[in-house]
Amino acid sequence: MTPIAMTQESLDPVAALKLSDAGDNALLGLIDRFATLLERSELTELEIEIGGTGLTLRKPEAIAPVVVPAASGPAPAAPDGGGAAGASTAPAPGRLSVKAPLSGIWYGSPSPGSTPYVEAGGDVAVGQVIGLIEAMKLFNEIKSDLAGRVVRVIAEPGKLVRAKQPLIEVEPL
Repeated sequence: MTPIAMTQESLDPVAALKLSDAGDNALLGLIDRFATLLERSELTELEIEIGGTGLTLRKPEAIAPVVVPAASGPAPAAPDGGGAAGASTAPAPGRLSVKAPLSGIWYGSPSPGSTPYVEAGGDVAVGQVIGLIEAMKLFNEIKSDLAGRVVRVIAEPGKLVRAKQPLIEVEPL
């Protein structure tokens, strides 16, 4: 991907991006850069509007938390190890995680209804395919950079994941 200089003048989408795969990649890269800028700042929300297009990025703390009454016992885990809908996408403190190398739609199995690449309780090796991320109509194999036991699959199939977002939690063996 070609780097984009982020100056006031270079943010003109017509001048900076062309309607092509390269332009789409550049746009996704620019959005990732805005997300990084937001993460490193004290801001909780970043709103960008250029022409008729707008984009709003928010930190999790900018969104009001949903209060759920405490259950009498632990909530059962979903069969895929991904937890209940709306579960935290952050790994447990001190736990290692494999992170998404790019933004796109996450798929945990090679095709709908087939066996997932990894499941909670299973082992994973360095270089093993753990899922697919669809970006720009291309399916990118995502390989683990950690070895150990899969504690939890964080990413939800068919949902958008952002670059550097944890996909699975791994406990070293």
